Amino acid sequence: MRVAPEIPRHLLITVGVLLLAASGMSIYAWHMRKYVVATPVATNDTRPLAPPVSGPTVSVLLFVAHDEDGSLRPQWTEIPMPSGRQERAEELTRALLSIYLDKNSPHVLGSGAEVRSVFLLDPGVAVIDVNSAFADTHRSGVLVEELTVASLIHTISANTPGILKVKILVDGKERDTLAGHADLSSFYDVTAMNQLAAQLQSAQGSGQ
Repeated sequence: MRVAPEIPRHLLITVGVLLLAASGMSIYAWHMRKYVVATPVATNDTRPLAPPVSGPTVSVLLFVAHDEDGSLRPQWTEIPMPSGRQERAEELTRALLSIYLDKNSPHVLGSGAEVRSVFLLDPGVAVIDVNSAFADTHRSGVLVEELTVASLIHTISANTPGILKVKILVDGKERDTLAGHADLSSFYDVTAMNQLAAQLQSAQGSGQ
């Protein structure tokens, strides 16, 4: 069993301030010291680096962005899943990124893009921490950025009951936008994002 390292102090402070401003839940930032932060940086490979995952192989539903028609499509895949709720959420995002970093990607992300960690904080808050390469190399554009955000949030919320709000950080810090358009300065409401995801899924049908 892995021993979770302590989360860097700057990440604790950032998330604590954000939660306090959003809904007065700063008490949960203290509990984040118990969670793991994975900080490997991909240098020679385009795929995220992560420790081997132990757990049964299960079928999960990912929501994959497709640039060709600006749609979000459900896609079943089988991946090994750990027992912990937070670790499961992290594996879901990494499975999604493995599709985007493939040579035949339907939604290309920049080399070295990685989800460092996903924090699940009660009640109903998820914090996705991506690395700087994820944001710095992301293509700029309203739709392409919306597709990335909607894909991440809808995949996590569909497989993790009880998530109401999602915050995206870059290297543990708040960032104004993903690549100039998608707003990362505040929390995303999951209900609103799921409605956007439904519209993006319907875009596939209307384009056929």
